[in-house]
Amino acid sequence: MHFEVLLTEDAERDLEELYDYIATHDSPGNAAHVLDRIEKALHSLSTLPERGSYPKELLALGIREYRQTFFKPYRFIYRIVEQRVYVYLIADGRRDMQSLLERRLFKA
Repeated sequence: MHFEVLLTEDAERDLEELYDYIATHDSPGNAAHVLDRIEKALHSLSTLPERGSYPKELLALGIREYRQTFFKPYRFIYRIVEQRVYVYLIADGRRDMQSLLERRLFKA
């Protein structure tokens, strides 16, 4: 079964900001490399997206509709709806994920 992988506007902005940050603080070449690896990891969600684990921050709230996968240290939070995978968040997993998820997913 093949799933269509779609990025929300917020996730697209996450990618742009990540690229800009790495390009500015490291190099454009490394930024392009990281972006390429992230895009490959996201594309892999088109097959077996159910393999992703449930984010512990959401499980603590009893929420099981979102999943996550990694390209360390980056976490991708997504949701499967029928034949589509919606990516909501692409973030460095070392950030305060509880607050970030609350703001992004619940618009708190």
